[in-house]
Formats: sequence, C-alpha cells, structure tokens
Amino acid sequence: MKAGARALGVAESYRDETSRLAGTVVRASRVVDGFVFGRCTVGGTDATDAVCEMVARLDREDVRWLLLAGIAPAWFNVLDLRRIHDRTGLPTLSVSFEASPGLGPAIREAFDDPATVRDRLDTYRAQPDRRPVSVGDDTLYVRAVGVDDDRAAEVVRAFTPEGGRPEPLRVARLAARGLLDAD
Repeated sequence: MKAGARALGVAESYRDETSRLAGTVVRASRVVDGFVFGRCTVGGTDATDAVCEMVARLDREDVRWLLLAGIAPAWFNVLDLRRIHDRTGLPTLSVSFEASPGLGPAIREAFDDPATVRDRLDTYRAQPDRRPVSVGDDTLYVRAVGVDDDRAAEVVRAFTPEGGRPEPLRVARLAARGLLDAD
C-alpha cells in the first residue's frame, strides 16, 4: 500500500448518556492527517447517522477507507455498515478485537422493550459476518462492506504497525477519551 494512502478511523468513549466520537485520518505511513468529532446517544440508535455526518463534515476526498471500532458503540447503538457505505461511498470496515459468540444475547439482556430488542437485532443481523484477520501475533475480527474480505484484511494489516489495533482506530480512541475527559 502506498505510504500516502489514508484511512479514517472512528472510535468512541462514553460516560452517562452521551458518547463522544472521534475520527482520525491516518496515512499508511502512520502520519496523522486530520480529525473530526461527533456525538451519539448511549443506548440510542443514532450512531450510524453520527458517523455519516462526521464523514460529510470532514469532506476529504483523499480518504480511501473507513475503519470503525466495533459494530455497537455507546451501549448497543448498532452501526449499519451498509447504510454508512451507501451514504459515504467509502469501503467500510468494522474492526473488533476479541472473539465472541455475537451480540444477540447481550442485546436481549440489555433492553426490556421487545421492539427495541427486535430493531437492534435486525440491524445487527443484517451486517456481514466477522472474518478473523491475523496481524502479527494478534487476531482481529473484521466486517467489510464495499470491499472484499481479502482486500479488507490487506487494509487492516497495512494500518496496523504493532499492538493489534489499526493506527486510525488507536489514535481515534485516544482522542475520544481526551474529549470525554475535557467535558
């Protein structure tokens, strides 16, 4: 991958009812090249729109990929990867860092309202399956829309120099935590 290729990583940090989202543009050479920030509701259903709005505000035609930390930020505010891809035009990759049996049981346990559970599960189940991607000694789990699984793995590896977390997501997570601490 060319050193100047850019990815936008979006991660979140939350406390109470608002989650702070941070987006970081990082070149494949590891140079940080921009930031964008947003918010979504903890336990809400607005994370997909928040991510799309962040990409629109960033307005960077040089960003080639969108990497998202997980699939359900802010306490099961489930992201719709296909909708994000359709609205942004960017290949969209959700990266998670641990093996799991899936979020179905946790969503059912977290919400009492059957309609809320059904809506979140419908969105969650509509997403592509996670695929394991080996990066050094670590295994990441990637869902991809707008790019095939092999290319998604290539992108994740290219942006992960060490430590098992792609650099755009690592820096975005640090920025989101900093925002939360500043509030």
